[in-house]
Amino acid sequence: MRIVAGLALVAGLVAGTTTAQADTVEYVALGDSAAAGPLVPAQDPALWCLRSARDYPRVAAELLGARLTDVTCSGAKTDDFTGRQFGFVAPQFAALKPSTDLVSLTVGANDVGLFQTALSCINLLPEPIGISCRDRYTAGGTDRLAAAVDAWGPELGAALDEVKRRSPRAKVLVTGYGTYIRPGGCYPVQPVWSRDADYLQGVLNRVSATARAEAQKRGATYVDFAAVTVGHDICAAPEDRYLEGLVPTTAAAPLHPNAAGMAAFGATVARAARPGQPPAA
Repeated sequence: MRIVAGLALVAGLVAGTTTAQADTVEYVALGDSAAAGPLVPAQDPALWCLRSARDYPRVAAELLGARLTDVTCSGAKTDDFTGRQFGFVAPQFAALKPSTDLVSLTVGANDVGLFQTALSCINLLPEPIGISCRDRYTAGGTDRLAAAVDAWGPELGAALDEVKRRSPRAKVLVTGYGTYIRPGGCYPVQPVWSRDADYLQGVLNRVSATARAEAQKRGATYVDFAAVTVGHDICAAPEDRYLEGLVPTTAAAPLHPNAAGMAAFGATVARAARPGQPPAA
């Protein structure tokens, strides 16, 4: 009888473990440096992607009690979902499986060259000594960056279709980008002229709006990081920033989320993954 009881106990424990494993959310995080968290401590030993152990996918996974596969990588473009970034990093889509329950995706800024654009907008001296990047990118009546964003939209749509094909039962969360700089900027705290600051944020907003539209077309959930970062932009006091400026005041890459920003983004993603439900303790 003791043997039978013991076997029953073991069977119960195994069944319980299997049930718990079955209930665990399988979460795959895709995206660029805005998701990976370059230079935010502690960094993943695989240094080529500059991925943080405290990026927003890690924060969200802990709050959700999910099992995370984080393949976010700094510098990623939408093409890197299906191709080898740097020639050797596996395509991010390789992490997707039919059993995947949750996918988060942040991409687009690198596709339109926003980091390089931001650097080209630096003016150490006030107007009119210098060149406006807004004037340069809109010369001749055509906004080259707006056109680049519009051309990228269908590419993102095709990527979202592929996510659904590979992981048909997954809930897909598509994030936008933050409010990096407030209206009018904060020259000279951040050395970007007012009109150029508004132009840069306008391009970011266009990327986010395109991401929202492509997500909504496919029944995916859009996660708004712009609202989360209002008052926590690169013009805020250093202790209030979620996003770092051209010269970081904490451990993070320039013009990228810091640890506080990643914590806020992770909590936002966790809420979007389980609306109306509290995160796991």
